[in-house]
Amino acid sequence: MFRKDVLDESPFVIAEVGQNHQGDLDIAREYIRIYAFEGADAIKFQTRNNRYLFSEDAYAAGYDSENAFAETYGAHREKLELKPEWLPILKADCEKHGVKFMSTPFDEPSLDILQQIDVDLLKVASFDLGNLPFLNRIAKLGKPVVMSIGGGKIEQIRSSVEVVLKHHNQLAILHCVSEYPCEYNRLGLDNIEILIKEFPDCVIGSSDHFNGTLSGPIAYMKGARVFEKHVTLNRAWKGTDHSFALEPDGFRKFVRDIKRVRAMMPQKPADEIGNERVFKKLGKSIIAYSDIRVGEELTLDKLSGRIFNTHYIPVRESNKVLGKTVKRDIAKGEPIQYSDFD
Repeated sequence: MFRKDVLDESPFVIAEVGQNHQGDLDIAREYIRIYAFEGADAIKFQTRNNRYLFSEDAYAAGYDSENAFAETYGAHREKLELKPEWLPILKADCEKHGVKFMSTPFDEPSLDILQQIDVDLLKVASFDLGNLPFLNRIAKLGKPVVMSIGGGKIEQIRSSVEVVLKHHNQLAILHCVSEYPCEYNRLGLDNIEILIKEFPDCVIGSSDHFNGTLSGPIAYMKGARVFEKHVTLNRAWKGTDHSFALEPDGFRKFVRDIKRVRAMMPQKPADEIGNERVFKKLGKSIIAYSDIRVGEELTLDKLSGRIFNTHYIPVRESNKVLGKTVKRDIAKGEPIQYSDFD
């Protein structure tokens, strides 16, 4: 799936739900239905075992934020998690709607659960770039891997890529800036070209936290072929990721515009240029600007243009008639034809 010879020029677009489902199974299922319809190739969630992931003091730490769902950080996170028994339901929904089921495991117990339900794609969050033991466990499962590199130095990226490639080559490396949201002038999309040169055998993509859609087409032009974009059903909902995520119509345009880039590049066939309908209807033909006598030479001050129902010599071909000597008298306003000179 993420081999360069397989993906070719076609974009693969991931709708990143993250925890924007608010910890509600029905809402999570609605994301799948809606964003599959809007053009996603994969719907991505996040899977955590918070008791394993956080130390006791980090789990019990107070959380004072307008986006808090509980008074402690651990309880806040628990409110936003998908229950393990829900994951097979979500995977079945993805199959029903023709998209891949994808998740980010943040810890080993979560990775085990995703293995058990036969997740389609695994995501490595920027937080785990360089976490070679965990990356090795992920890659050993043989599933296609998408790796974000936000905040990563080149040595960390290289070592992470090497660990995955020891097991398989189904790897997409996503340029990412770990700022939430990311302003347009911080996107750094030139890095995509650097990654393509550094990892020529890997598919390169983009994961951005920009609140608009323009980043997608530009990233495609830079060479990205895998795209991850945060999505929401309501930007006004409580939570840190909703404000910069795309709502359904924005995501539809994001996908549409990425897919249009390829078709925008080829030049129009030469035999079609000048034969457009507008020129057939409103194109000017060359006329005499003043009376022209037989034997006179056609010069700039003797010519003009006018629209006729019948087409004569187009004004854009005036370069072909300048300097020609006419063989007949041509009255002012009369169209000039190639038969009027040798």
